[in-house]
Parts: sequence; structure tokens; C-alpha cells
Amino acid sequence: MALNAALLESSFQLVAERQPQFISHFYDLLFERYPQAKALFRRNSRDTQEKMLTDALASVFDHIEDAPWLETNLTELGRKHQSYAVTPDMFDWVGECLLKTLQGVAGDDCNDNFQQAWSDAYPAIVGLMLKGYDA
Repeated sequence: MALNAALLESSFQLVAERQPQFISHFYDLLFERYPQAKALFRRNSRDTQEKMLTDALASVFDHIEDAPWLETNLTELGRKHQSYAVTPDMFDWVGECLLKTLQGVAGDDCNDNFQQAWSDAYPAIVGLMLKGYDA
């Protein structure tokens, strides 16, 4: 993955510091735009699900320059998502809502470089997840 690791890490940290509960806002937006997705999240409490996503994102950015780690862990995560009845188009829903949430929290700090870094990262991450999903 040829990503802007430094910008991704710093922007993730900025968003997490500015709005520690930004993942909650992400889920609010996801369920508002795609209410049919809510049925997929009955396995865990909302708080548990938010912590799982926050931890997953933090892990990805802790290993953003470690291609073998990303390959192994994200393909496994994709395999798990298939077992949860997630469909490939739902990854687009998540990307749309995650990027919108990040942009909203970043505010004026969400410049073209910020948007490009995240627009490059999300498809790369999902691409690895879909390798596991399709396996």
C-alpha cells in the first residue's frame, strides 16, 4: 500500500483527540443513511461495537507501514465480516459514512491532502478485507 502513513496517523489522532466519540457519530450517520445495516449489529452492544471499530482502526494505523500485518489481519477481518452477513456493497456504505464523519470532525483541518489520504486508504483497506471475504 502506497499511502500517506504520516498524514493518516496524524489525522486519525486529530479526530480522536478532537472528538473521542467520533465512532458513535459514525454509527449514527450509518444507521441514518442505511437503516437496514442496523440489523447486522445485534450481536454486540453499541458500546462494544464502537470500541471494536475504534480498536481496529487504531491497530490499522499502528501498522500502516507493515504490509504483512495488514494483509494477514485485514483479510481475516474480511472473512469474519462475510460470516456476519455483510455484503460487499455495505463496505461502500461504511466508507461513505466514515469519511463524512472524519471530515466533519476535522472541520477546517480537512484539506485536500487529508481527503486524498483517506480516499486512498479506505479502498486499500477494504481491498484487503475483500480478499478474505472472497476466499
